[in-house]
Amino acid sequence: MGRTSDVRVPDVSVVIAVYNTMPYLTDCLNSLVKQSIGLGRLEIVAVDDGSTDDSGRELDRFAAKYPNTVKVVHQANSKGPAAPSNRGLEIASGRYVYFMGSDDYLGKEALERMVAYGDKHGSDVVVGRMVGTNGRYVHQALYKKSDPDVSLYDSALPFTLANTKLFRRELVEAHKLRFPEDMPVGSDQPFTIEALVRAEKISVLADYVCYYAVKRGDASNITYRANHLARLRCTADIMRHAATLIEAGPRRDAVFKRHFTWELAKLVQDDFPALEPETQRDVCAGIAALADLYFTDALRDSMDVKRRVRIGLAQRGALAELVESISGGPVTFLIEDGRVYARYPGFRDRRLDLPDRLFEVIGDEGLPALLAEGTGLLDAAWEQTGERGRDMAVALRARVPVVGEPGALSLRLAPDALPRSADKPGGRRLPGGAALPAPGDRPTREVSDDGTGTVLGATFPLPPRRASLGVRVYVDMVGATYEIPVKTKDRPLPLARRWREGTPYRVSAAGDRRGRLVIGTAPLWGPPPGAGKRLRHVLSRVKRKLTR
Repeated sequence: MGRTSDVRVPDVSVVIAVYNTMPYLTDCLNSLVKQSIGLGRLEIVAVDDGSTDDSGRELDRFAAKYPNTVKVVHQANSKGPAAPSNRGLEIASGRYVYFMGSDDYLGKEALERMVAYGDKHGSDVVVGRMVGTNGRYVHQALYKKSDPDVSLYDSALPFTLANTKLFRRELVEAHKLRFPEDMPVGSDQPFTIEALVRAEKISVLADYVCYYAVKRGDASNITYRANHLARLRCTADIMRHAATLIEAGPRRDAVFKRHFTWELAKLVQDDFPALEPETQRDVCAGIAALADLYFTDALRDSMDVKRRVRIGLAQRGALAELVESISGGPVTFLIEDGRVYARYPGFRDRRLDLPDRLFEVIGDEGLPALLAEGTGLLDAAWEQTGERGRDMAVALRARVPVVGEPGALSLRLAPDALPRSADKPGGRRLPGGAALPAPGDRPTREVSDDGTGTVLGATFPLPPRRASLGVRVYVDMVGATYEIPVKTKDRPLPLARRWREGTPYRVSAAGDRRGRLVIGTAPLWGPPPGAGKRLRHVLSRVKRKLTR
């Protein structure tokens, strides 16, 4: 009676497409062979796609050191990751298959945790938490919490379509999922989208960082090198493939929102005006073809106004207006009949006949930053008031890019610096019912001379105490109050002044590290700021030493 040979079936096969990624490749491979899942449950399939650096030799070194775990294939360069990924899939034998970039690395327990999570919940796809390193951006909304059963259509999953996920190999083979080899960029998306559409259960593991995505210092990743037209063609291929899998309606809109706000919107951002006119026309024509097919009213309304307008202008072929909307400076907001419109080029232009709805602000999360772009100081001056000029005030005028029916629009001093959560370009949206600082004396409001904004003025009494006062504009629109810091915008600031006789005080105006105007008051004499805290700290240390 013959013996039945035991064939080891790994729990997970990791497939890596490799092309010239030294020295990052070494870190990648080390993170794999040191996985807590153990070498006996792991298979690594690395396909060298014609590397011309030391990547091929490094793969062979690991294969020699871990012969039962690491499998290496060398092939001629195919000009993209799709062909080597497909070759790796043909070799992979694990119950699950996991794809990773050869310049990235995994957390030590990543594979063990994802396999256990998939087995526990019967998952077809497990998405482990992914973060960026070295300045690489990775969308984080999906990773707020672990969830054993998420939907492609009502979660942030469409914004996480890289193939860096754990796929049950039965799913991959049952539907013959492979990567399209004619796409220089984005070839992982058709594979991932179809896997997510066909999966019975998709799980998110968010309580452990599984994947570290590295941005190379030389920016040699093929995604960064692809030109506008190549990226446009690949995005069109992705969307047309997805359209064969998802019928028209809210589900398709949920997926395609990613492509309109990400891939397509990136084609008409800051670098677009510098393109050759012919390339600009080709980009607009390509966007228009996709918008005609898939840019539904519901999808349009779900997007932020800046990206939405650029897509709409490209769709209409309004090249001059599109270029101006990108490079023409801050946008003005019109409040009319209770609605708010961003007056980008093309707004109510009869030649273009674009609907007002395209320009309407609809619960826009990007509104604080857009308002901040056009909000700035016009002038500031000190005024000594009261008996014998013992009191001090500051007279301020600032411009905010809002016209029409401004409603609640005021210039104020806030007693504290902006909170850390708002320490970013732009302002912040305040919760309903938030207490606001009282407006200044003698407020004024008038339309700016060029008609692109409103000029607010007020005189603020200054307290004879140490204070740091941020200058803000508060704007009520679209059912919320927006707090916008006023920037100095290279305006001359008044020189510091002294006031009061018995205990003189000093007042100054300065821009903080983000150029936001801050009025500071302090006694002219006395301990410097923070001296009391430092003294208490020193006395506490002395006391501890004496009691030892």
